[in-house]
Amino acid sequence: MIRQPNFVTQEVVDKAFEYGLAVQMMHIGSYDNEPQSFELMKEFIEDNNLEIATLIHREIYISDARKCEVSKLKTFLRYRVVIKIIFNCIKKATYNVALL
Repeated sequence: MIRQPNFVTQEVVDKAFEYGLAVQMMHIGSYDNEPQSFELMKEFIEDNNLEIATLIHREIYISDARKCEVSKLKTFLRYRVVIKIIFNCIKKATYNVALL
């Protein structure tokens, strides 16, 4: 096993696994062009019977914008997703409980 730093506790490991199902892609280029990458991700999500779970997305910056040429910037873009069928069942169950 690879030795882990002391700050990597079991709690940190558990938190990493809580994130759940996600769709992500690496965007290469200017941050101004990210909307095109998000559109590709949304097409993939729709085509694979998934649904975006939250309104918030994540961006993980791989390149240092201060040192890297704009056309070579690398950023991971990530949406949390759920399988559409399960998500709709949960929404219906929540709605039915609210009616009681």
